[in-house]
Amino acid sequence: MDQFDLYVNPDKDTNKTYPYFIDIQNGLLNTLNSRVVIPLTPIGKSDKAYPENLCPVIKIKNKNFALLTHQLTSVSVSFLKQKESSLTSYRDKIVAAVDFLVTGI
Repeated sequence: MDQFDLYVNPDKDTNKTYPYFIDIQNGLLNTLNSRVVIPLTPIGKSDKAYPENLCPVIKIKNKNFALLTHQLTSVSVSFLKQKESSLTSYRDKIVAAVDFLVTGI
């Protein structure tokens, strides 16, 4: 498992609203049995306007998704079964969003 890998949400009850999770945990902690992830939701799925610095837009398969940084959580490694792709190209946006969540800047 690598930092910024994108995984399909396998949970039938939530995968329509949150079809993907991005693993943001550093690879130095791969021995843990959990991973820190951020859910993504399709843009337009809700009427909410997400602040860009907290919830940057990520393009996946030519569709736009909001990174819901404020819903950062951890899941068991066994939950992340299907890797979709790597989002390392969005690294700076993702780290900036987490920084904003924690520090406000």
